Amino acid sequence: MTDESDRSKQGQANNDAGRDDLKSRVIVALRTVYDPEIPVNIFDLGLVYGLDVDEDAGRVGIRMTLTAPGCPVAQTFPATVEDAVFAVSGVSDVHVELVWDPPWSRDRISNAARLQLGMS
Repeated sequence: MTDESDRSKQGQANNDAGRDDLKSRVIVALRTVYDPEIPVNIFDLGLVYGLDVDEDAGRVGIRMTLTAPGCPVAQTFPATVEDAVFAVSGVSDVHVELVWDPPWSRDRISNAARLQLGMS
């Protein structure tokens, strides 16, 4: 079993460049989706908590939140995110999971988005 595990790790290392490539393209797509209330994309706003990309299968899993649990787009926004990611070449399946724990806070906003919003 150790040999198989070692081979798996070696295979994973050999495929990291491809995974990064698809993951990078997915992040570019996520940056085209903007929060409906704050003029910043969801990735830089810190709404994406987790991004799992399977390069070989083309599967993408996204764990994300919204700025507030009572957000009026809570029912429709995950489909908007899925559509943006489905448009990425190499993606065959997308699953968006909306989570509320931990709650989103301004601490999650990227430095670039802070500058864009005029925050210190």
